[in-house]
Amino acid sequence: MTDAIPAADSPRSNIAEFSVSEISFAVKRTIEDRFDRVRIRGEVSGYRGPHSSGHAYFTLKDERARIDAVIWRGAFSKLSFLPEEGLEVIATGKLTTYPGSSKYQVVIDNIEPAGAGALMALLEERRKKLAAEGLFDDARKQLLPYMPRVIGVVTSPTGAVIRDILHRVNDRYPLHVIVWPVRVQGETSGAEVANAIRGFNAIDGTQGIPRPDVLIVARGGGSLEDLWGFNEEAVVRAAADSMIPLISAVGHETDWTLIDHAADVRAPTPTGAAEIAVPVKAELEATIAQLGARLQAGIGRLADRKRDSLRAASRALPAPDALLAMPRQSFDALERRLGQGLGTNITAKRSAWSRAEGRLNPNRLSSLLDRDKTALRRFERDLPRALRHVADRKREALNLRASRLTVSGIERQRRLGVDRLAGLSSRLVRALDLRLADARNTLDQKGRLLKTLSYESVLERGFALVRDENDQPVKRADDVKKGAALTIEFAGRERVGVIATDGAGTSRPKPAPKPKKPPQQGDLF
Repeated sequence: MTDAIPAADSPRSNIAEFSVSEISFAVKRTIEDRFDRVRIRGEVSGYRGPHSSGHAYFTLKDERARIDAVIWRGAFSKLSFLPEEGLEVIATGKLTTYPGSSKYQVVIDNIEPAGAGALMALLEERRKKLAAEGLFDDARKQLLPYMPRVIGVVTSPTGAVIRDILHRVNDRYPLHVIVWPVRVQGETSGAEVANAIRGFNAIDGTQGIPRPDVLIVARGGGSLEDLWGFNEEAVVRAAADSMIPLISAVGHETDWTLIDHAADVRAPTPTGAAEIAVPVKAELEATIAQLGARLQAGIGRLADRKRDSLRAASRALPAPDALLAMPRQSFDALERRLGQGLGTNITAKRSAWSRAEGRLNPNRLSSLLDRDKTALRRFERDLPRALRHVADRKREALNLRASRLTVSGIERQRRLGVDRLAGLSSRLVRALDLRLADARNTLDQKGRLLKTLSYESVLERGFALVRDENDQPVKRADDVKKGAALTIEFAGRERVGVIATDGAGTSRPKPAPKPKKPPQQGDLF
């Protein structure tokens, strides 16, 4: 019987033997060495957001193949564009394998949409989502201040945009401009713009930096990819939550981003944003001068009418002598009657004194004294009997009250007292209410009367009160001394300004002569 051939003599004994781990890691090294970094175009499939660990797992596929993809937590937090289910993207990363399941995968560190079509689809989907939340509603939009004092600008500090804005602001209405420098393009532009808007809103004016009255978010033109940072949700939400009115000036007139929908006003260009934010100083000065001239003319016409009315009223009044003639005559008559009355009064007093003197003799005084002594002795004799009678009456009354002081009697008296007290309390409350209502009505009537008679009601109709250096009203232009300081009071505010006059009694400029009409041809017939 022949022996069995040993395993060492088998034809397969020359093939090297490897463990599973050696094969898996050898394949891993081969793939990583052959494909260091790759860019893969495909459709995102199976994306459910980041895992609880912070990593994201999904698949990239096309019409013929699939590749597993993973984004580690550190890279996921730095992405400027997040993957979405069904979106075609271009992923950049490193090709490797996962020995635990013998699969190859791509570790992605950057991802971007594949082409403008995908960006437009993503943009429209994001616009609908934010619009459904009400971030674009007109009811949320604020009115811009007519004359801002401080303007905050969110843009790049080195571009031409900030120079155009500053140039146009200085031309129209120079004021304080605060620039918050940000990147207007790139992965971090959206976060920087959102932080700038929230930073401006956090300024309260107590740290030496004034709070802006209006914000301008500006950038020059560019492609859809260049302007993509202004389409991020963080930027749109920051613009919608801004308590400071915000003007969006991103791109050219034909460029639209999502911040344009959330902003309070959209400007076609950064220069147009500066024109919207501030008025023209020269036009304001011209308007004020025109209104001042109209005010002076109106005051002059009013003074003329009042002067004419005063003259007409003075002509209707009688002469001073005629007004004083009757009172003077009455005074003379009363003066004569006063002298006669004093003499008559002295005579009557003298007669009364003589009659009183005749009654004051010793015999009459002795008679009066004897009468009073007799009455005193009679009172002294009747006093004990009267005291006993009073004591008996008091004792009877006390016994009667003692008989009434029983439990039932006390309870009855208490109930009567409580009922009477409740009635008096209700009557007191009603009386107080009536008294307060009468006092409130009286106060309201007097308040309305005071408001009607107060000079402030005249100021509410557009007039102003002028006071001199001693806080006295100035009634006429001739009363103003040269170089005097005048204070003008408008409705709702006092002493809004001090004006140093050049002189008083300045004559009004004469109106320009009306142009003469050209001679017309006469009628031939």
